[in-house]
Amino acid sequence: MTRIIGLICGSLRENSYNRIIAQTLTDMVDSYQFRWIEINDLPLFNEDLEISGVPETVTSFKSAIQDVDGIIIVSPEYNSGIPGVLKNALDWASRPRESAVLTKKPVGLIGATPGGMGTAFAQMQIRQILEAMQVHVLPFQKMLISQVHKKIDSDRKVLTDDQTKRYLERYMQQFIHWIDHTPVLD
Repeated sequence: MTRIIGLICGSLRENSYNRIIAQTLTDMVDSYQFRWIEINDLPLFNEDLEISGVPETVTSFKSAIQDVDGIIIVSPEYNSGIPGVLKNALDWASRPRESAVLTKKPVGLIGATPGGMGTAFAQMQIRQILEAMQVHVLPFQKMLISQVHKKIDSDRKVLTDDQTKRYLERYMQQFIHWIDHTPVLD
């Protein structure tokens, strides 16, 4: 049975740097399939929507998370923090708490930015949120890509920097090894 990794991009832009990085991951691993889990059509989280009937876009989003063996979140950093659209998606994924689809799910974090700190602040915030949701985040590994605009081709379609590709390959190897060899803790 082929295992599947879900990809969530924290940017809504079609050719965002982070979407390009996430797309690069799909060419690095043969033993897993990748499935995009889109967040752009999710309504703003509102508990009243849960009471009146969860929207179909939310149900599909949660089902997509449930159907994968692990998730890689690739996200930019906005104003030294997590993008609002990603926070909104995580809020939906955390509900209802007793059956939240991300609970105990293995998750890896990657972030790219033109800035010099490589999404360090956003990743700290995402880790804090995921910990509160009881998500298993790949421990002791950070994939922070700074100066990303210099590592993408001029058409903004492909990662061209070989050193960054090697770092991504190593990160993905560690993530897959972790999924394959770490028992899920209850």
